[in-house]
Amino acid sequence: MISRYYHDIVIAFESILANKLRSFLTALGIIFGVGAVISMLAIGKGAQQEILEQIKMVGVNNIMITPIVNPNSGTGEEEDNGKQKSKFSPGLSLKDVDAINEVLPTVKLISPEISLNSYVVQNGKRATAKLIGVSNEYFEIFNLQLSGGAVFNDFQEENGITVCIIGANIAQTFFSGENPVGKYIKFDKVWLRVVGVLERNDVKISGFENTGINVMNDNIYVPVKTMLLRYQNRALIATRRAPATSGWRSHFFFATSTNPSQNTSNNYHQLDRIIVQVNESYELDPSTKILSRMLLRRHQDVKDFEITVPELLLKQEQRTKDIFNIVLGAIASISLLVGGIGIMNIMFASVMERIKEIGTRLAIGAKKKDIVAQFLAEAVLISITGGIIGVILGIVSAKLITHFSGILTLISPSSVLIAFVVSASVGIVFGYSPAKRASEKDPIESIRYE
Repeated sequence: MISRYYHDIVIAFESILANKLRSFLTALGIIFGVGAVISMLAIGKGAQQEILEQIKMVGVNNIMITPIVNPNSGTGEEEDNGKQKSKFSPGLSLKDVDAINEVLPTVKLISPEISLNSYVVQNGKRATAKLIGVSNEYFEIFNLQLSGGAVFNDFQEENGITVCIIGANIAQTFFSGENPVGKYIKFDKVWLRVVGVLERNDVKISGFENTGINVMNDNIYVPVKTMLLRYQNRALIATRRAPATSGWRSHFFFATSTNPSQNTSNNYHQLDRIIVQVNESYELDPSTKILSRMLLRRHQDVKDFEITVPELLLKQEQRTKDIFNIVLGAIASISLLVGGIGIMNIMFASVMERIKEIGTRLAIGAKKKDIVAQFLAEAVLISITGGIIGVILGIVSAKLITHFSGILTLISPSSVLIAFVVSASVGIVFGYSPAKRASEKDPIESIRYE
């Protein structure tokens, strides 16, 4: 029985070899269909991985509070029944951080953030970098791990000590081949002692600025009070603009920036960002509403801040990309359908061309199932060969897409297996009808056929 069907497969294989060009043209639909499916699935998998990495980097259940900076915000000159009413907002400050931590019960972690761009100097080397003033909770919020040293201690945080934690690129550039912990590095005009080094993160992501992600490899982190005391405190500018009756003035640090080029003329906010992490995802929406009302009240009803939830934005982006990938996959799958129809058409034409051959086989003892096996094997061999070539084409296409466009593509074994199984199934589904038609031919009429 097995040898009988083996002979049918051999005949099918010899027929394919005898008509190489026709067989190749028949397989083209399958080749491009499988290649398109694999490359599209690779793009979709890459997009999903990118979103997951972004969510990991922005932290889980985070809420970002950022200032709105414009020339008129905070001055509070508003028209009220034809009269001028003066409103003044102190802007985002450390007092807001303390108030949120005390009032909002859903807070798990909270950290202020202040950023400053300038130059790093050490042993004659100089490079641009970003200095970020944060609290220790910042590293836990963003899942930042240390490769050496330690985070800031309580004394360093409370007293604004000139210590820092550096990113991997900073460590490699200025301390190549040596341990930077305990050594000094100069940012702007202040020498900082290195107490920790962050682990390198090689994740390449796009659009990170909109989701609050920092490229940590090139950053230097200091305690937030060190930033206020040693570098810049925009609250000092805000106090000069505040009404004389303002009672919050004495609660701020008073320090001038050592970098006069830093533009703070219109930015009266002490902080560049407040990151709030809540306990559970379902608490994000109610916490955001409470924060909005709370900050409006603290800022004298001046809407000079913006609240965003990066995780929700990223999940929405993921849903959008999923829909896009489904559409692309459906379009690519149409190529497989067209390829299957092409196989069926060619096999029908092949049956008509080989009526005498079919009649001769039936006349000398071949059964109908032998004819079915022969033509079905021919269709399946064409589709499987096309599937193999298509898999190679899909993998190469995915690599080329990544190389030339920078779009992340990830080829999973499951996508290759699915595409290959589908291509074989196409051969069976679309090859069966012509094969059955060939087996139903009358042997006498087939032999007489001209």
